[in-house]
Amino acid sequence: MPEVSVIIPTYNRAGMLAEAINSVLGQSSRDLELIVVDDGSTDGTPALLGRWAGRIEALQTGRHGVSAARNAGAARARGRWLAFLDSDDLWLPEKLELQLAAHHAAPELLCSHTAEIWVRRGVRVNPMRKHARQGGWIFEHCLPMCRISPSSVLIDRWLFQRLGGFDRRFRVCEDYELWLRLTALFPVLYLDRPLVIKRGGHADQLSASHWGFDRFRVRALVKILGTDLKPTFRLAALRELSRKARILFEGCRKRGKKIQARRYARLAEWADSETGKLESPVAAPL
Repeated sequence: MPEVSVIIPTYNRAGMLAEAINSVLGQSSRDLELIVVDDGSTDGTPALLGRWAGRIEALQTGRHGVSAARNAGAARARGRWLAFLDSDDLWLPEKLELQLAAHHAAPELLCSHTAEIWVRRGVRVNPMRKHARQGGWIFEHCLPMCRISPSSVLIDRWLFQRLGGFDRRFRVCEDYELWLRLTALFPVLYLDRPLVIKRGGHADQLSASHWGFDRFRVRALVKILGTDLKPTFRLAALRELSRKARILFEGCRKRGKKIQARRYARLAEWADSETGKLESPVAAPL
């Protein structure tokens, strides 16, 4: 049984997929299996995958989205650890070796992520400070935006299964939603070493086809607030929900989207009301 199961979801990226696959098969840690989940590609991806027949497992699915594709790969995985790689990203050769070593040194930690090299349209760029990565108990750090890249993650398969995987109802921000659930319950390990190359700026990125990512983050915040969060986490999530809902309210109001504006206004008011209850609890009678 392999130590690591690597899952690459892909859709119509035959031009980039080969490099991603080779970056996995070129890992210094060889005890792995590679599962490529083709989410209904129409660009010749199935024929491309034939190049690695016998070396990888290729799954063909309908067009169900990246969450369902990752979950399908995880369901077939045999390794103790799961690692995800987006088909437009690359791994440095020592990525898995260094993460596994870090986990062997800290066996109580069941998930890790790493620093990244960002490339936009072929040019290396420096991430802004707001994208800074951290380790430990990072739930509050993860509230404003997704601060864990799926392509950098190594996660215990038991933990992934306990969390229920990615929520397939989220077409985007599915990673943000999962990491909120994870970091509310567990600390994570962070390797401050760039072991992933994130390639962006191309037309088929999900971020290029969906506007207003905070709409989906708001949905994720509402969902996590429906769980049994500890009080400090609940307070931080409510404040972030209020902030995001007010921004979306203003955006919708300026664009004449009255129904959506009222919805976000009510959501912000609810978040503020719940925040007040936590900040000023009713005193117990003497």
